[in-house]
Amino acid sequence: MIAVHLKDLKFHAHHGLYAGEEKTGGPFEVQLTVWYQPSATITSLEQTINYVTLFELVKQRMQQTTGLLETVAEDICSNIHARFNVVQKVELSIYKCAPPIEGFEGKTGITMIKTF
Repeated sequence: MIAVHLKDLKFHAHHGLYAGEEKTGGPFEVQLTVWYQPSATITSLEQTINYVTLFELVKQRMQQTTGLLETVAEDICSNIHARFNVVQKVELSIYKCAPPIEGFEGKTGITMIKTF
């Protein structure tokens, strides 16, 4: 099995349920690993999972304002599998880098692991 990684992706997005998050947004970080089993020796881009396409799928979904990170993660995983049906597993973490919690320093986030 082969894993394709996209690490430390940075976005300004408008996800969250707290007042003002949908307007001002904030910094987010995404970690993505996608596993697949190639059917033959890989000799061309068409036989693998294109990381540029993966990035575009993540970027497009991160631009859509959503209340819960779980919803964003579910959609990204589904979109990846729809685009690359050979994908067997997706591990996706989304971190809110500046959560609106008084006195809190750090990140909050979720990790979703989907198998197909």
